[in-house]
Amino acid sequence: MSSILTDSFRIRSLRSKIFYTLALLVITRIGAFIPIPGINPVVLLNAGPTSSSAFGFLSEYLDFFSGGAFSNFSILMLGVMPYISAQIIIQLLLIIVPKLKDMAKDPAGQSKLQRWMRYGTILVCIVQSYAVVVYSSEFPGLLTISRPWFIAVTAITCTAGSMFMVWIGERITEKGVGNGISLLIFAGIVARIPSAVGTLWRGVSGGTINIISVAVLLVIFFAVVVMVIYEEKGERRIYVTYSKRIVGRKIYGAQSSHIPFKLNPSGVIPVIFASAVLSFPLQIAAALGPNVRWLNRFAAWLSPQGYPYLIVHTILIIAFAFFYTQVTLNPIEISRQIRENGGTIQGVRADNMEEYLTKVLNRIILPGSLFLAFIALLPTIVQLIFHFPSNVAMLLGGTSLLIMVGVELDTVRSIEGIIKSQNRLMYSGNRSRSL
Repeated sequence: MSSILTDSFRIRSLRSKIFYTLALLVITRIGAFIPIPGINPVVLLNAGPTSSSAFGFLSEYLDFFSGGAFSNFSILMLGVMPYISAQIIIQLLLIIVPKLKDMAKDPAGQSKLQRWMRYGTILVCIVQSYAVVVYSSEFPGLLTISRPWFIAVTAITCTAGSMFMVWIGERITEKGVGNGISLLIFAGIVARIPSAVGTLWRGVSGGTINIISVAVLLVIFFAVVVMVIYEEKGERRIYVTYSKRIVGRKIYGAQSSHIPFKLNPSGVIPVIFASAVLSFPLQIAAALGPNVRWLNRFAAWLSPQGYPYLIVHTILIIAFAFFYTQVTLNPIEISRQIRENGGTIQGVRADNMEEYLTKVLNRIILPGSLFLAFIALLPTIVQLIFHFPSNVAMLLGGTSLLIMVGVELDTVRSIEGIIKSQNRLMYSGNRSRSL
């Protein structure tokens, strides 16, 4: 790790990428404190929600992904979750509609799908902005303008804020280091650490939280970090042997290689997708619940601290783990590429290659997805057993750890890849000069 940090600042182009990424992340943190026009910040600081509606825990849950922007009624309060929701819809349609799947294989078709994804993001933002309006009614005296004007202003501001976040994420992916959307969520979670530590300290000082429980929680925290790292590093290698090939005038001898199937090929994507899918209907139910009786019952039934929510969340994580892996690691496509390059898998006939790879993937995805689901449920388990505040429980266990560790490892791998490519360029340049 020390060598990576040293090389990161030694290579000029990589240093520029890192500073560029950090600068954009700082901009999003500043935006998290700029309120929507029509909000009285004094009332927001001194008051809290007047009821224990479905927004009670949901606001903390959304705050967790937005880094406090939701509770601040910030212009960036919806974050990138609407974009993730639209992305899920498009990827599901790619499986259901064959024409869309064929379109995704063409660069022009991919560009069109990206444009549709942005349109979908705008629609999701407009719908979720109404939930923001309903949530504002729980703070007496919060609005400085009339409600109709605030509905229009919120729809425009929240939509523009989310699209700005998506644009920043794409710029980080293109010109910075790591995956931009994942880093934005990572930055939001890290920004909640001081608040959670302060809440924990006040609880211990005031006697409401047992110091022994805190010690047990810290042990669980470090144990989960180790397990997540171990799980992220685990892989199953499928060894492939390639026969002799003639390329131009050269004859290449038989070579052996391997396909690294990670224990969790989809990383933290299933957890993020499951959270986005569940937060969207919860927002709608919480917004329309007071006027629609069955939606009110649905919001109460799907409370994030209830058993139905935990069961649905677990099922969604497992389903998205299988779904995303099939999209990124298609056994049919992998088998086709192996056969076209003259490769064989030892002990497997060429016509059974797809079946074999599918069986291997299913065997490693199931335990990996169950592990993801278990880690994601830890905050609720910790909160029920130790009675910690929800912001502390969500930060020190479960989804937050998966995202923080997973994104950190992916970013380090991205930096390592850039360092290796720069070293190869330097080596080839020095060699050509010596010749």
